Amino acid sequence: MSEIEAAALGGIGGWFRRRKPAHTLPLGSPCPNCATPLQGPWCHECGQVAEDFHRSVTKLLLEAVEGFTHFDGRFWRTVPQLVWKPAAVTKAYIEGHRAVQIPPLRLFLVVLLMVFLVGSATGGKQFGAGLKAGGKSTPDRVVIGIGQGKAEPEERAKAEAELNKLNVTVGRKPNSKVTQWARERLKRALENPEAFKLVLEQWSERFAFMMLPIAAALLSLLFVFQRRFYVFDHTIFALHSLSFQGMLLAVLFVVGGLGNWTGLLLLAAPVHLFLHMRGVYGSSIPGTLLRMLLLGFGSLFGFVLLMLGLLWVGLNAMGG
Repeated sequence: MSEIEAAALGGIGGWFRRRKPAHTLPLGSPCPNCATPLQGPWCHECGQVAEDFHRSVTKLLLEAVEGFTHFDGRFWRTVPQLVWKPAAVTKAYIEGHRAVQIPPLRLFLVVLLMVFLVGSATGGKQFGAGLKAGGKSTPDRVVIGIGQGKAEPEERAKAEAELNKLNVTVGRKPNSKVTQWARERLKRALENPEAFKLVLEQWSERFAFMMLPIAAALLSLLFVFQRRFYVFDHTIFALHSLSFQGMLLAVLFVVGGLGNWTGLLLLAAPVHLFLHMRGVYGSSIPGTLLRMLLLGFGSLFGFVLLMLGLLWVGLNAMGG
């Protein structure tokens, strides 16, 4: 299990643990662990839950089912507000009203895990789709084809033909050493596509998490002259914004084949960002639109760098 998955599942566990015990011991009873008189549902001395565990198996099973089918009330309060009133959620957290919200980092990790799970379940394209589209051969087209699954004999032959024509340029001149490095590793990836796909999946979660510091850094630069905002504030904004974009992406994975609905959902991304940014930072309409444009270009540049890094890591792992 990757670090992102472990952290996200830990976050989900945190929602369950915050539920008040259903069988709390009476106030004043001695704590079963340290014998301190209880003053609430948890012992203020040792921290152990003040709960009576002497219950029937039936009750225990019913409580387990209830725990796995009910989220903390903060989930149902935070997510709808993040969708419809994003600025209010971020401003409330920055101002200290945090007890009723899901911690932004926990929400982001869970959404990130959800995106990869939904994408893995719904995004199965056939091997070689990137090669069948036609056009000039490029390393990314070959990598996309290899990374999508097992190859049929005909598709393998087409991929090998593409690899033989592959030339990597550095600047404006072909580089024979880089081309040889890429061809060797791409051929190994072609021979074992499942291993290559596994490497990409494992590292993609870590590279996706890097969008958070990139977004926070870009926001810090865009609002550098507004001294009332700090890096912490920009990070909270980035966590909430990326969480919404992640949820939207998961929805797009599910309804991607519904034609016009996809286009309408895509419009939600810039509209939400505009309302979110203007509501939190209080900038003018032209200023918000300009910063959105700069943030978009900066995020795109950062995304391309991350994809190139993921590509390098995936190919480098095939060199052994």
